Amino acid sequence: MRKEGHTYRILLTTSATLVVFSIVLWIVISQFFNIVDMNTDPALVKKFLFYLTGVIILFLALSLFTLSRIIYHFTKPVDELTLVARKLAAGDYKARTSVSEFKDLGNLALSINQIARNGQEAKIERSMEKERLKTLIESIGSSLLMLGRGGTVNLMNGVFAQTFNASARDSIGKSYKEIGLPAVAEKLIEDVFLSEQVHERQIRVKQENGPLSLTVYGAPVIGRHGNWLGIIVVFHDISKIIQLEEVRKDFVANVSHELRTPVTSIKGFAETLLDGALSDPVISRDFISIIEKESGRLHSIVTDLLELSGIEQDGFTLNVTEVDATYTIREAIQLVSGKLAEKQMVIEFESLDHLLLEADSSRLMQVLVNLLSNAIAYSKLGTTIRIRGTVEEDFVVIAIADEGIGIEKDKIPRLFERFYRADLARSRESGGTGLGLAIVKHLIEAHHGTIWVESELNQGSEFFMKLPIRQHI
Repeated sequence: MRKEGHTYRILLTTSATLVVFSIVLWIVISQFFNIVDMNTDPALVKKFLFYLTGVIILFLALSLFTLSRIIYHFTKPVDELTLVARKLAAGDYKARTSVSEFKDLGNLALSINQIARNGQEAKIERSMEKERLKTLIESIGSSLLMLGRGGTVNLMNGVFAQTFNASARDSIGKSYKEIGLPAVAEKLIEDVFLSEQVHERQIRVKQENGPLSLTVYGAPVIGRHGNWLGIIVVFHDISKIIQLEEVRKDFVANVSHELRTPVTSIKGFAETLLDGALSDPVISRDFISIIEKESGRLHSIVTDLLELSGIEQDGFTLNVTEVDATYTIREAIQLVSGKLAEKQMVIEFESLDHLLLEADSSRLMQVLVNLLSNAIAYSKLGTTIRIRGTVEEDFVVIAIADEGIGIEKDKIPRLFERFYRADLARSRESGGTGLGLAIVKHLIEAHHGTIWVESELNQGSEFFMKLPIRQHI
């Protein structure tokens, strides 16, 4: 039997009372012969005391057993209610008590069980809300940091830990000045604490893979009753926006530069002709030839810009059919055969039979001709261009290698940007618009493929196209 609760205490008290009562009763009854007759036979007295002791012990045992059962019957529900109440107070809302046959205790048991059910439901709801909040915080693409009133870290998400190379386990409870924040971010947090107002700034963080541009937003957290709880700091990554803005500026500048050259030439030579050069047939013919050449270049730039713009639009679609890549490559070689002859170059094609894939035949031809034209333009006289076509699992890989001037390592990542030229002087001589590789990249991506280049300066370059055999449209 448990040594706590009402049952044990009441039974202990009752047992002690019965034992005392039995002893007193034994003493009183044992004086029977002394009161009635002092000359009673001692053997009879001894026998009487023996039977009296047995009866008293039997009476005590039966009384204790009967009382213990009665007490247990009445006090067990109270002990159960007490135990369940303690479990509820400790947060164990799964505890339940049986309903007593006594009306008052039964009603109390029903009430406690209802409290337990409500507590369990509330606990489950809090757990779900906590999980939702955790999922939401971790799913936010921005870095999140929450500080308490003393400036200690209360919460951070995984994006913040990854961005600032921090550990949530090591940072929780520390001051915001101890977790390696940039000085500008620390100053913003101080301003929020001092002014209790929203502050926002743009910062730049140096990382191993390059600088990171962030917008830091700090705001005070005010409780329902107006009490100060701390501040929340959000770091938005705007690196891609900054990069796109720089690309846009570069594009505008490059377009302006590329268009200005032919326009200036056309305007200058036209003015010269109007000023009297038309009277000289030789000079006027030369000037008109230059005007025609520059207007052709201007037309090429505008055509490529329109082509690139059309490819980038959402409505752009491919006319996908089953294409024999070997046949398409041979056709592309025929189209550039004139340029090959001019530079006394040859093409070696290591073909595979039945190099079939789903693609837009005309667009694939456009890509191949563009890459072959580049390879010819940037190669020396009498060199060789090598083309390989292979199948790798569910992809067709086409590689075009030349023995040209090559590309510097630091310029390769920007090679497919619009108007970007790895060698400005040679690019001008080739007559290209600077948009060819940008068009190639977009067409390859429209086929759900990838393109990359490997190059060594003064040793040549090799372009790789990896296209899926089946287009899942």
